Amino acid sequence: MKLMKLTLVAALVAVAAGCASTPNYRVDYDPTVDFSQYRTYGFFDELGTDQAGYSSLVTQHFKSATRREMERLGYTYTEQDPDLLVNFNASSTEKTEVRSRPSPVMGYTGYYGYRGGLYAPFPVYETQIETVDYKVGTANIDVVDADRQMLIWEGVAEGRLTKEAMQNPREAIDKVVTELFAFYPTKIGGT
Repeated sequence: MKLMKLTLVAALVAVAAGCASTPNYRVDYDPTVDFSQYRTYGFFDELGTDQAGYSSLVTQHFKSATRREMERLGYTYTEQDPDLLVNFNASSTEKTEVRSRPSPVMGYTGYYGYRGGLYAPFPVYETQIETVDYKVGTANIDVVDADRQMLIWEGVAEGRLTKEAMQNPREAIDKVVTELFAFYPTKIGGT
């Protein structure tokens, strides 16, 4: 149980930081929806970032940044029958990249080492192989029409985890949420 909690906390912190180094942003939304019809928003009772049964710091960071962005768009937060429900999810995966490149062999010695390289009919190369292990974090924000229980907007950010982002998850989450909501279809009132 303790290992599961530690693994979950580590994964969530890593994911929160995951999108700090030039992440890829993808958004999708239902183009038939009039986003200006909605006035209020709230959060799902059980958020994707709270799988351990309690509200994590990652969730608190997501909520804070999302509230700021939703209010900037003109929505009002409510816990009583909101028009929209917001959910978050975050994950991280280990990746391995194998790179190979030709590299000239220095010190080719030729016949018995005499006049090194002068008698080689072609340059001599060997292949250098480098293995790089890293983590990729994915942050996902869903906005759902509460009455119809239908996803109307989704923003996804995916990027390589950096040490700086892992040390400052609040700042990393704040940046990702801000960037994702820059793609939100509209403000209330169409402005």
